[in-house]
Amino acid sequence: MAYLAAEHAHVLLKVVLICSFCSLFWCIVGPYLFQENSTVDTSSCPPCRVCDCSLDNFHSISLDVLNSSFSDCGKNNPEMNKELKKDLVDLLSEELNLQKDVANETIAHTKVLILDATKTLSHYQKEAEKCNVGMETCEEGREKAERELIEERKLSALWEKRARKHGWNDSREVQCWN
Repeated sequence: MAYLAAEHAHVLLKVVLICSFCSLFWCIVGPYLFQENSTVDTSSCPPCRVCDCSLDNFHSISLDVLNSSFSDCGKNNPEMNKELKKDLVDLLSEELNLQKDVANETIAHTKVLILDATKTLSHYQKEAEKCNVGMETCEEGREKAERELIEERKLSALWEKRARKHGWNDSREVQCWN
């Protein structure tokens, strides 16, 4: 049920948008279409208060918009005149120089990033070496402690054996590790 309501709302939205577009198109283009083809005497019509352009100006403007060229555009701008007077070779050479500058900036930025990555790598390598040295020291200490413990157990067993030989008897049982 909810799916059908959503579908109807979607269709209704499409219809409203299409009607809006058609009416907007008719309001904008319609008067110009009928003004050319109308046989009604326009002298009785009051002048348009919205704009002071005639139908001939409208057609010339629409052609200029389609051609994307305005004859007066940038006429009074000295920078625009300077750019328009440049030769194609000058424009291409300027474009190449700009691309070269961008490439150089990119290379410089990349070099800085590589230098930073190298510093970070060096720092982590030093930390890893410290860790490895610490691990080796710890392992050596563990092995030394293990050897000393074995020696101490042997020595304790020897002293216990001697003590029993001389008549010492312990009431509690002591386990001897080998």
